[in-house]
Amino acid sequence: MVSIRKKSKAGRKTEELRDSLWPDLDKALLWDSHSEEGYTPVPRTMPIIIKIIDDLTKGTPAGNTYFELWCRARAEMYVSLGAAGSLATHSGYSGQRAVRQWQDRIELLAELGFIRIKGGSAGKYAHSVVLNPHKIIRRLREEGHKGISSEKYDALVERANEIGSTDFKNPLKTDSAPSPSAAAGS
Repeated sequence: MVSIRKKSKAGRKTEELRDSLWPDLDKALLWDSHSEEGYTPVPRTMPIIIKIIDDLTKGTPAGNTYFELWCRARAEMYVSLGAAGSLATHSGYSGQRAVRQWQDRIELLAELGFIRIKGGSAGKYAHSVVLNPHKIIRRLREEGHKGISSEKYDALVERANEIGSTDFKNPLKTDSAPSPSAAAGS
């Protein structure tokens, strides 16, 4: 059964504006996140997060790989990595080296602390947990990682504050943002 959420005042105003700008719009062409299956909450900061991850993994961009993991994660933020071929394809890799390219990105994401991985029956890359990207980027920045430009970091903090995130306001707990070495093997 689909739950119907009451629209907020801002949502109703936005809908009214949209309807006045596009009066002939077929509403069936719009994605309805309240009734469609396959919807996942995505932080509104995800576009800049992906760019920062790509900068951190320069030459081996891993932003799309992180986003694919995010889209597969449920509320528990766990993702089974057993279907490596499918994960590689959906992350944007193709050809004979697709799985290897994907595995390289998974390794980089783990080394930087964005995910934690565990082996299992599917091999070295069997299970993962996806961590809060704000906290990981903040920790990397505070540790002086050179891969994060001031311009993009400031844009991330600004956007996070706009949307009401407190990830950049509260002190980081040491267990909430593990160091890269701890994240890779944990």
